[in-house]
Amino acid sequence: MVSDMLKKVVKKSIENEFYSPFPENYKKGQAKYIIVLGTVMSGLGKGIFSSSLGKLLQFKGFKVAPIKFDGYLNEDAGTLNPFRHGEVFVLDDGTETDMDLGTYERFLNLNLTENNYLTNGKLFSEILKKERKGEYLGRDVQVIPHVTGEIKLFLRNLAMKTKADVVILEVGGTVGDLENMFCIEAARELLYEEGKENVSIIALTYVLEPEFLGEQKSKAAQLGIKNILSVGIQPDIIACRCSNPVTNKIREKISVFSNVPLNKVISLHDVQSIYLVPEILKRAKVDENIIKKLNLKRKNHFKEEQEEIKQWDAWTEKIQEIKKEITIGMIGKYTALRDSYASIIKALEHAGISHNVKVKKKWIETTYIETGEKSIENALKDIDGVIVLPGFGKRGAEGKIKCLKYIRENNIPFLGICFGMQMAVIEFARNVCKIKNANSTEINPETKEPIIDILPEQKKLESLGGNMRLGGKKIEIKPGTRAFELYGKKKIIRERFRHRYEVNPKYISTLESKGMVFSGKHPKYPIMQIMELPDKRFYIACQFHPEFTSKPVICNPLYLGFVNAAIEYKKR
Repeated sequence: MVSDMLKKVVKKSIENEFYSPFPENYKKGQAKYIIVLGTVMSGLGKGIFSSSLGKLLQFKGFKVAPIKFDGYLNEDAGTLNPFRHGEVFVLDDGTETDMDLGTYERFLNLNLTENNYLTNGKLFSEILKKERKGEYLGRDVQVIPHVTGEIKLFLRNLAMKTKADVVILEVGGTVGDLENMFCIEAARELLYEEGKENVSIIALTYVLEPEFLGEQKSKAAQLGIKNILSVGIQPDIIACRCSNPVTNKIREKISVFSNVPLNKVISLHDVQSIYLVPEILKRAKVDENIIKKLNLKRKNHFKEEQEEIKQWDAWTEKIQEIKKEITIGMIGKYTALRDSYASIIKALEHAGISHNVKVKKKWIETTYIETGEKSIENALKDIDGVIVLPGFGKRGAEGKIKCLKYIRENNIPFLGICFGMQMAVIEFARNVCKIKNANSTEINPETKEPIIDILPEQKKLESLGGNMRLGGKKIEIKPGTRAFELYGKKKIIRERFRHRYEVNPKYISTLESKGMVFSGKHPKYPIMQIMELPDKRFYIACQFHPEFTSKPVICNPLYLGFVNAAIEYKKR
């Protein structure tokens, strides 16, 4: 049934051109909004900027709620190929999202939900559902005011549900992309409705620095900013991305062109680690400018803020002091695009900083191993540990299995993630248990030895079927195992999953009889979630994605243990 409040809103929208539904008990000004837009090109680091600004606001005691808008028509990121869009990040509630949500969680130490992620596909799906139910009461449903109205409602609902002081909206892509125009228009309307004292617009732009010229150029940045101005939005702050610090001359040009004061046109240049970006923003007084613009009242005392900053700085200082390094072999099939494994790279960085080492990565494309174009010995030369990376499908699978045989036989520290665990079980079944045709029904649906399979009883248990098993799940840890020690002797842990296939219970006793230990399983059913070989230096694989719960300072135990094993292996 249509609520009385919505009927009033819709009645009003029939009589005039306004359609701007508000959540119940919502009051203008109770939450502030920061809109982060990009120009010139995508990939400038809007997510890192948004997270860094959010971190500075957290230091001051404000509750922050980040949200990412993606313009594509997919309802979520679940079906996107990593080559096209990078990693699919999974939230605890099972929502498959853009990798920027991972950046938010790591920086802000939050567990986000579906309310922190919006796509055009999700937006239009919701609009069409409402239209079919008659919730627009005969109105012709249009981009303005209905599509933009639903975007504003989504933002306001997030503010209400999280009780946030500040909502930070990152609009994916760039201003000028047709698919983003609904959201950018909604941002303009939000500014109009909430008032300039409640909404701040920040633009990221790119300053070119061609090697053949030897100087920075601002024309592309100016044209990008012109796109923002042309849609009726005046930025309050402009952050200029560049390899090197942006010169005053360039900042002056951009300031004059954009009507943004010079002290609010800041340089956002490359640094050693993304975790140093909050310091750049702090020095440029971005947080202070935002607080002044939005008339925010400090929630933390100055001493409390300094204590928060001190703890963060103590961790980031380690990054700059690290001198030792280890090399980890990254075995996968999306190695041409590093963003495919963004969370794994960050989890390794967290663990490396905790152990005072820099983690170098050697990327090994398994397709070439599979075809014989590259030898395993050369590929795994001079490495201190190996991660067999996740990635669905047949391509490169046999290459992973070949590498795993070499890793196991040469006792190299190993961590397998999701598909990496499945391949490790198959390799062990073939070469140790002598099950010659051991395989996964994902790779060979007709295999006679389905070591990895989608099982009928699992389909019934958790509605797995052909669908993903997604989100945070409880795992029972077996006492006396390495996993038990790594997780601080906890008997129940929680990690995030994204997979379809499982170890076939019919083969578990055979695998265990040859020395494989399943140290983590479903609390009720025979679904294996961690395997290890106790006679090896470090040989652990998991069906879940431990990188999704790894955060700075609070590193994931499996990555901590793996990096420590790689350090010890290098000392040999």
